[in-house]
Amino acid sequence: MNADAYTPHNGDPRIRVEHYDLDIDYRVTTNRLSGTAVIRGMTVQPTRSVSLDLSGLRASRVRVSGDGRASFRQGDHKLKVSLGRELAAGEGFEITVAYAGAPRPRRTRWGTLGWEELEDGVIVASQPTGAPTWFPCNDVPADRSAYSVRLTTDAGYEVAVAEPVSRSTRGARTTWVFAQDLPTPSYLMSVQIGRYVREAVDLDGVRGEILFPRPLAARTHADLATLPRMMAVFQEAFGPYPLPAYRVVVTADDLEIPLEAQGMGIFGANHIDGLGGLERLIAHELAHQWFGNGVGVARWRDIWLNEGFACYAEWIWAERSGGHSAHAKALGHWSALSASPQDLVLSDPGPDLMFDDRVYKRGALTLHALRLTIGDAEFFGMIHAWTGMNSGRAVTTADFRAFVVSRVGAALAERVSSLFDAWLDRAALPHLPDAGPSTPGAADIAAPVTEALIVNPRNAGPLR
Repeated sequence: MNADAYTPHNGDPRIRVEHYDLDIDYRVTTNRLSGTAVIRGMTVQPTRSVSLDLSGLRASRVRVSGDGRASFRQGDHKLKVSLGRELAAGEGFEITVAYAGAPRPRRTRWGTLGWEELEDGVIVASQPTGAPTWFPCNDVPADRSAYSVRLTTDAGYEVAVAEPVSRSTRGARTTWVFAQDLPTPSYLMSVQIGRYVREAVDLDGVRGEILFPRPLAARTHADLATLPRMMAVFQEAFGPYPLPAYRVVVTADDLEIPLEAQGMGIFGANHIDGLGGLERLIAHELAHQWFGNGVGVARWRDIWLNEGFACYAEWIWAERSGGHSAHAKALGHWSALSASPQDLVLSDPGPDLMFDDRVYKRGALTLHALRLTIGDAEFFGMIHAWTGMNSGRAVTTADFRAFVVSRVGAALAERVSSLFDAWLDRAALPHLPDAGPSTPGAADIAAPVTEALIVNPRNAGPLR
């Protein structure tokens, strides 16, 4: 049995990990990593073995607490731990893995993913299968865990992983300690290392940090000046920010795509022009903290729940910050999609197409169609309730459908169910419902708007 049909070689469906305790030593100048991972979890079915994902790094020692007969063997991407006895369903385990090597990205159908050296530092892009390039894990989106990370690296670098607990420097080495208490899938855990300035900022009552290279200070300040207002708009639209803080990292290097991690957005120097030219990308990555990070997907086939909401958040931000209305943007993107191949089913696009831009835009159009059908008050009330009740959980499209239908009442239930059937389960692009006179931007239909797709030229994939 596979853990996820889209990533059949990742994960072990017999287990769930509750906590990772990572102790990592990394040398920037030589790209050498050594680490110890303590992995605590429980079985969900009887098993005599546990498989962990680990790519490009070699395990030297594996110990299972209370099991002196446990052994291990390792392939290119898997670390298989054979147990001395069968564990019953619901039984806990603790596995300690010592490992080391020169971390590098892994090649996948979605391009190269994982730990990558910058000109002077590190970036980790784990979605969807890059996390095993820096620690052994159960790398599936449904398995959400807590983390403690102790990372020692060269002094003079700033490090961003999760919530900082402590920092100490001894000689030429600095040790950082981080904690991630909200249950988080492995693909949202990231490491950012660079010679950054770190600034605190208030984001509508949310603790914020911005890390950037000093030469990019003016551009960074200019482009992120709207971030507090953006946070305010999204908290009003989506509900309270679901994490303790939000960090933005701007690298000195150009990046092919911006990235989101748990409590963090990462942008390349090319995404920060000082003119607000890519403001929608800032909105997109911030919105992921609600959709994908606060509320996650249980299966990769449901990725539209992450990307459709984040894309629609771009339109909401434009609408509420004096730009084009969400309706005008919906009309423009509907027109563009209608001229595209009609061969994608949103609720199951397949692994090759799960990051196709049509997933993003059709997902956003699905939400706009729902908004037009049930009205603004019910739509935004529904989003507040959805993010509030599911924070820290992994959900499916079926969960979302059932939730919405249960809220709209008998008068609209059949109409909303039919809407979901058409937008989610059929390849043909449906027409948008008619906009009523009270729809924001209903009079703005003469100038429908689309944005150019930001494409990763190496990986041929859209922004995450």
